[in-house]
Amino acid sequence: MTENPQDDSGERVRLTARVDGMVQAVGFRYQTVRKAGELGLTGTVRNNDDGSVGIVAEGPQLVVLEFRQWLRSPGAPGRVDSVDESMSRATAAYSNFRVVR
Repeated sequence: MTENPQDDSGERVRLTARVDGMVQAVGFRYQTVRKAGELGLTGTVRNNDDGSVGIVAEGPQLVVLEFRQWLRSPGAPGRVDSVDESMSRATAAYSNFRVVR
């Protein structure tokens, strides 16, 4: 593995993101599960108490970057004002992508 997971496009990475905006009660979590499933990612999405949505997504770096771009696109439901994120090495902790509470 490379020192920085963003240096190797074939590397499996983990995106941890907090999405702020009008992202609760608009189908954001379920559309996120749908998009992650289309891309073959694993992880979770949840509503946070502060009105944001928390996401953990793992997969090949190029696919995770495509997913990250989707989060900021007009294709994402609701209105995304900001995405606070970090990338790290994938841990293979997930077998699918699902909504958690």
